[in-house]
Amino acid sequence: QVQQKRWKVETNSRLDSVLLLSSMNLPGGELRRRSAEDELAMRDYLQEGDLISAEVQSVFSDGAVSLHTRSLKYGKLGQGVLVQVSPSLVKRQKTHFHDLPCGASVILGNNGFIWIYPTPEQKDEEAGGFTTNLEPVPVSDREVISRLRNCIVALVTQQLMLFDTSILYCYEASLPHQIKDILKPEVMEEIVLETQQRLLDLQG
Repeated sequence: QVQQKRWKVETNSRLDSVLLLSSMNLPGGELRRRSAEDELAMRDYLQEGDLISAEVQSVFSDGAVSLHTRSLKYGKLGQGVLVQVSPSLVKRQKTHFHDLPCGASVILGNNGFIWIYPTPEQKDEEAGGFTTNLEPVPVSDREVISRLRNCIVALVTQQLMLFDTSILYCYEASLPHQIKDILKPEVMEEIVLETQQRLLDLQG
């Protein structure tokens, strides 16, 4: 929802979160006071229905969350797939942005929102995170994204924690199977067991 000098954002928490106009990078990353023109142009940056990545800046006493997108790695999300899982299954880590070696990237939100998208070839620093890439995604990338999505669903169904290594191991375990077959209960069980075993081996 676009409000005066702020956006209200649905973040899967008890109350809507707030993203202030002053808590975001302006396009091009310029630093200056926000003017009335910026207020009028708020819908050009973000509007209803947009998906964004942001960082929690603070939590108010009533439980509402204040967000910011001050770094260029945050901003509007373009081409990709959103998977919603239970927040309890997302492992807390130092970074939640992961470029996986299979050619796609994931953002693992602590709120249970997981975004899978093609790994960008170059980081677009100019737009300050507010241009959305709407180029068609090649079939090979779409297949990787679909496989990752089904692997995440399999891990969630089997109650395994989600983090970059568990997702990658599950992806590798799923390669002998077709993408649509990953959702069959017996295949899910098989690839998640293999993932569990590899994670145990890793811990030694």
